[in-house]
Amino acid sequence: MTAASEGRVRIEDHGRVRVVTFDRPDRANAFDAALYRAAAAALDAADRDDTIGVVVLTGAGRSFTAGTDLAEMANAAEGADGPPFDVFLDSVVAFGKPLIAAVNGAGVGLGLTLLAHCDLVLVSETARLRAPFTQMGVVPEAASSYLLPERMGVQRATAALLTSDWISAADAVACGLALARYPAEDLLPAALALGATIAAHPAASVRATKALIVASRRGLVAEARRREGAAFAEILRSPAIGAAIRGHLEDSKGAR
Repeated sequence: MTAASEGRVRIEDHGRVRVVTFDRPDRANAFDAALYRAAAAALDAADRDDTIGVVVLTGAGRSFTAGTDLAEMANAAEGADGPPFDVFLDSVVAFGKPLIAAVNGAGVGLGLTLLAHCDLVLVSETARLRAPFTQMGVVPEAASSYLLPERMGVQRATAALLTSDWISAADAVACGLALARYPAEDLLPAALALGATIAAHPAASVRATKALIVASRRGLVAEARRREGAAFAEILRSPAIGAAIRGHLEDSKGAR
């Protein structure tokens, strides 16, 4: 095994399987601009690396990720390559190799919506997931308004997105959001074993097969992202709702 640290992420290679760990456990691995960019860079590098066949995403400590760090959002600066959230999501969407999520704990916001972009999802028995967008007064992100109904079924996805209720590990498997659940200590070994099985096959065949699987939804994902972005911008223009969101962000900043 080889290991390295790249800012907000840890990178460990287990043969041809690379584990990318969101490494901000003091903030429940919430994504600030640095983590978005570090995670995007890690995916881009793995996609170019011919020695790597599969990437596993997981979180440090007890959380998978709490999504976007609201305390950072109000002051987030857009870089030359675009908003950090979009930089990361572009890398996820473009990633040409199998992407496995090993959900080791709570996944909130992006911690849930990211899973719909992963090819395979394994969850710890203690994992739980939540899409808090309506509770926060905003709309779904990351094409989840399209991908979650496709992955979970329309009724379950609608309930998850409208109620902001928690989804248990058992329910995530039952609805097809996850493939299987494991005791916490067995989760990463199971993800590594699954990744190793896939990575042992000819790389060109694996890459071409993934491309065929995702080809039909690429345009639909892009359209959903555009619709969600436009809806979010429209909400921010609403004086009442926009003020509530901005107040929520300011409260989060003050709680740091």
